[in-house]
Amino acid sequence: MEKWVEIRKGGDFVEMGRRLGVSPVVARLMANRDVPEEEMEIYLRGTTADMYDPKLLKDAELAASIIVEAIRNGEKIRVIGDYDVDGVCSSTIVESSVLDCQMAIHGREDRSLVDTKLPNRITDGYGLNVRLIDEAAADGVKLIVTTDNGIAAKREIEHAKSLGIKVIVTDHHEVPYVEEDGVRKYVIPEADAVVNPKQEDCSYPYKMLCGGGVAYKLSQLMSDLAGFDNREKYLDLAAVATIADVMPLTGENRIIVRLGLERLMRTENLGMQTLIAACGLEGRISVYHVGFVIGPTINATGRLDSAERAQELLMCTDRIRASEIAGELVSYNSQRKGMTEAGVSRGISILEEGDALQDVIVLYMPDCHESLAGIIAGKIKEKYNHPAIVITKTADGVKGSGRSIDKYDMFEKLNEVKDMFSKFGGHKMAAGISMDAADDEEREAKVSLLARRLNENSGLSAEDFYSKVEIDMALPFSFVTEQLIEELDCISPCGMGNRTPLFAAKNVRVTNGKVLGKNRNTFKAYAEDGSGARFELLIFGEADRLMQELNGRSDVLLTFYPDINEFAGRRTIQLKAKNYK
Repeated sequence: MEKWVEIRKGGDFVEMGRRLGVSPVVARLMANRDVPEEEMEIYLRGTTADMYDPKLLKDAELAASIIVEAIRNGEKIRVIGDYDVDGVCSSTIVESSVLDCQMAIHGREDRSLVDTKLPNRITDGYGLNVRLIDEAAADGVKLIVTTDNGIAAKREIEHAKSLGIKVIVTDHHEVPYVEEDGVRKYVIPEADAVVNPKQEDCSYPYKMLCGGGVAYKLSQLMSDLAGFDNREKYLDLAAVATIADVMPLTGENRIIVRLGLERLMRTENLGMQTLIAACGLEGRISVYHVGFVIGPTINATGRLDSAERAQELLMCTDRIRASEIAGELVSYNSQRKGMTEAGVSRGISILEEGDALQDVIVLYMPDCHESLAGIIAGKIKEKYNHPAIVITKTADGVKGSGRSIDKYDMFEKLNEVKDMFSKFGGHKMAAGISMDAADDEEREAKVSLLARRLNENSGLSAEDFYSKVEIDMALPFSFVTEQLIEELDCISPCGMGNRTPLFAAKNVRVTNGKVLGKNRNTFKAYAEDGSGARFELLIFGEADRLMQELNGRSDVLLTFYPDINEFAGRRTIQLKAKNYK
């Protein structure tokens, strides 16, 4: 179900646009996205100079000083990240920054004194663990730096400290807490430094950095202490991490992504260069390319093999080896796509054949590859607009991954039933869980109990499941010009928290419809409204159904986004429709 809403913000958009040097349409679009007037200039043209001082991050200066001191003393440093894109990119930023500092301080790189280890998704699970710590101790590691994990690793960090290893935590996930008499008590691990903007006593103004963003901030302080400036160097990796981790493209993240995408097209990272080429990407790289091509390709190796393969690629200095790894990652991603499609189809069949949909979908798919649970949960969530958790069978119990909707804080709701979990963590929109179980009977019983407890206290109403379609303004086709489309580029990069502009037109006549694509998933036609303007129209989805429902009608209500199609040297305006009635 969809609920269409036209946003009607007040303001003198003509004057606002004149002052900012943009059209009234762009001014209105910024207001529709709740950008305060005093922040619009930075929204449009923010640079690294407009970012917050990394010293505002609690413990960041301390962490940088500990790392740089270890470099000066020639101590072995190990970075321990996560197996997803954010974990790989943030680990690469920190490891590379250590090498940069080695060069500045000692005049050479010594890769024997810094390396990265990533947990195996299947055998280790998420985050820091005792095996990795014991391995570090055996290898003579004196300092562990976590990236994109560690905030919930209190016990593991205590173990590392007992072995004489210093630990720095860099993370962005929610801080675990316990409630005593209705009062939250946050549980911070006793590391040598904990860098996470989500800490209650952290004064950093922007709380929505991803792990790569936190690592990028730390790298700046490290370079300052070592006597050089790398403010621009790792923006590309920080941008990839931010997009792939589906962080809101607001505030500082918007600057990181906008500047990072520009840098990505001329990246100095050899592994990223070869990966971009292996993915067949040429020219301008957008949020879409990172979110749906580059990101999943990096992720695929952590799902089906080891994320350390992707880490090796981003740290690689040999072009031939980099090309080999990039090819492997593309192959893994192709394999992952097929497995995902089969898993999603199976999940939908289970739901369609079952009883009425519950508020919170808890789907037990014991034979599903556990690395795909999160992707499948995301697809299920998109289809039904309900929070969804997909749970799979493991050797010692079950493991699940969830994706949520705006009205449901998954981390908070899982925290209410945390007595069921051997391990859990995440944030508002995504989370992971583990539950111990001795046999299949206990597995099924625990999954059923979890579903019951979550649904008894979901806090959701029927209206929360409506997919909200936010329309920026009604726009007759005669107003759609190349100049307008160029102006809309001011709103990019678009994504989570900064959606693509959406316009609406009524009484649209749709003619000359065609079904395109080997999967018959593109409907192409011509659209004309009452203004007399006529443009090519594209809608992605079940094209055969769209052909039956739309072709030949003259009363269609459309939401759309205008774009330029360049083909064989010709530029034509296309309307990409999103919704219709």
